[in-house]
Amino acid sequence: MAREKLDTLFEKWMALHPLTELQQGSLSRRFTVEYNYNSNHIEGNTLTYGQTELLLMFGAVSGEGHLQDFMEMKASQVGLEIMTQAVKEGNLPMTQHFIRTLHKTLLREDYTVYRNLPGGQQTSYVIHAGQYKTRPNSVITRYGDRFEYASPEKTPALMTDLVNWYNDAEKSGKYSVVELAALFHYRYIRIHPFEDGNGRIARLMVNYILARHGWPMIVVRNRKKQAYLEALHKTDMVVGLVPSIGAHASLTKTRNFVTYFTRLVEEELAYNIAYIENKDENVWWYDGEKITFRSPNASKLLHILQDSPYVTYAKLSEELGVNVSAIQKLIEGMVDKGYIQRRDTDKSWLVLATSVIK
Repeated sequence: MAREKLDTLFEKWMALHPLTELQQGSLSRRFTVEYNYNSNHIEGNTLTYGQTELLLMFGAVSGEGHLQDFMEMKASQVGLEIMTQAVKEGNLPMTQHFIRTLHKTLLREDYTVYRNLPGGQQTSYVIHAGQYKTRPNSVITRYGDRFEYASPEKTPALMTDLVNWYNDAEKSGKYSVVELAALFHYRYIRIHPFEDGNGRIARLMVNYILARHGWPMIVVRNRKKQAYLEALHKTDMVVGLVPSIGAHASLTKTRNFVTYFTRLVEEELAYNIAYIENKDENVWWYDGEKITFRSPNASKLLHILQDSPYVTYAKLSEELGVNVSAIQKLIEGMVDKGYIQRRDTDKSWLVLATSVIK
């Protein structure tokens, strides 16, 4: 039943093609911001949605934020561009070199991490950009257990197995595209081949797999991070704790994660379809969700700010027929939710929510 629903959504999506230039451009801009914002936020990046859009769409730095976060976001976009260009270049085999290149792009350069030990002493180690790990890595689960990934010694061989398996499986047609992407993601995460950036690489690679087979790319939403991690954890409990077994996990054993991933693709497909089909100018979208407004003035306000970013409160009051204090309250609420943002440079309004594609 799940497979039928997914296939029906995909057929509906393909029936909308070819997209117009405006539709394609709007989808591309929306995906650029939403993908980079969410994938990096899952890993702790502090830039807001608005800062991400200003940085990636306009090249502008706005508000407070660590320089590292701005640089990380820009590198993420370069990685996305390299990945999408690789898709356009044809159905070439996946290589470890390609994965390491993406990692080098995301991390940019080697850097040193400092840690305080329980006794007060400090230790440090180097994170290598574009190179497999040289020290063991693990994670403390939310249940308090230490979960070990593949050892540095076994990582090169396991990555060779993973890439060879993918290329053979892709040719064989044994798996659906979504199953192939999900299984690759899970096996890759169980190896955790790099000292940092593994989650970001995994999410890039599933989109690489989807896109090279004509499927739209997806966003793992930060607000749904817990469901993402829980699906991985449940699958780990079925597969077992031995890294090499996890790195060769079967489709049957990974059913929990494959089911989660299938639903994720369904949600993203449905979002894309609704976004393209929507003709109602009062319907707005933000970070993968339809916005529900209590007041009809809210949609009108967004349209005014979009068309007249320098509009005054007095003018807004006149056009909407409500007092200035009501306008201020409405704007404050939209700023808090991230739907709009005021630029630092000229105090003009940037509308981050999106409406019908004109």
